[in-house]
Amino acid sequence: MVRIRVLVVDDHRIFAESLAAALAAEPDVDVSAAGSGPAALRCLERGAAEGRRFDVLLVDADLAAVAGAVPAQREPGTAPPATADGIALVAGVRVSHPGVRTVVLAERDDPRRAALALQAGASGWVAKDCSLSRLLAVVRGVLREETHLPPALLTGVLRELTAARKHRTDSERLVESLTPREHEVLRCMVAGLGRKDVAARLFLSPHTVRTHMQNVLGKLGVHSTLAAVALARRAGVRPADLPGLPGVGLPGSGLPGSGLPGSGLAGDVVERSGQLA
Repeated sequence: MVRIRVLVVDDHRIFAESLAAALAAEPDVDVSAAGSGPAALRCLERGAAEGRRFDVLLVDADLAAVAGAVPAQREPGTAPPATADGIALVAGVRVSHPGVRTVVLAERDDPRRAALALQAGASGWVAKDCSLSRLLAVVRGVLREETHLPPALLTGVLRELTAARKHRTDSERLVESLTPREHEVLRCMVAGLGRKDVAARLFLSPHTVRTHMQNVLGKLGVHSTLAAVALARRAGVRPADLPGLPGVGLPGSGLPGSGLPGSGLAGDVVERSGQLA
């Protein structure tokens, strides 16, 4: 019998432990639980190192802040969504553990956030109050490369994805107007480098970099570095690689490859007792 390894990630102990116990009752499911994003990442790393990779990650959409995770994209000038951190974890896992399928567990249906989850790499969006049989069907389905959404969300999610694609196309067109040097400068901006750091990296004077940055903002039609970075991310611009920085696991994200700071819970994983330590 092929066994399915599932990791439940939720910072509400009772829910995480109850769901883990229910899933563990299935004869072909091995389940572990993590109480935070950093704990989940440690668990994934440990499983990979021990040759026991996880197959499916069930992550709370409202997970508390994930230290160092890839932030969800948002329009410039708007406040970060309070519930974006579970989706940020999904994005990080897609990069660091591409073989793991992720399913987002949500307390309410939200087409915009469901679309963001799919864009981040999630294979499914499931209501927390769904039946166990429905959740198991989704878990098995995503392992067959299926994408699962509640029927009521399909129209809204398609509308959101279509709009996002239009914005991306417009952003790509603007980015294509940059010169190769301006594109290099933009990648450094996406990586979070300031003017002096960009100058040192590209062997240019700070004054020249300032001119390039002003040209970038002008060609992109924005008025701030934050807005330029947001547009660049929509266009798929990758951050500049930063060689020589210890512990960088995800380009431009600041997510360490190991040695992540501890979570508020003492333990990461529980496989036999079904309880978070």
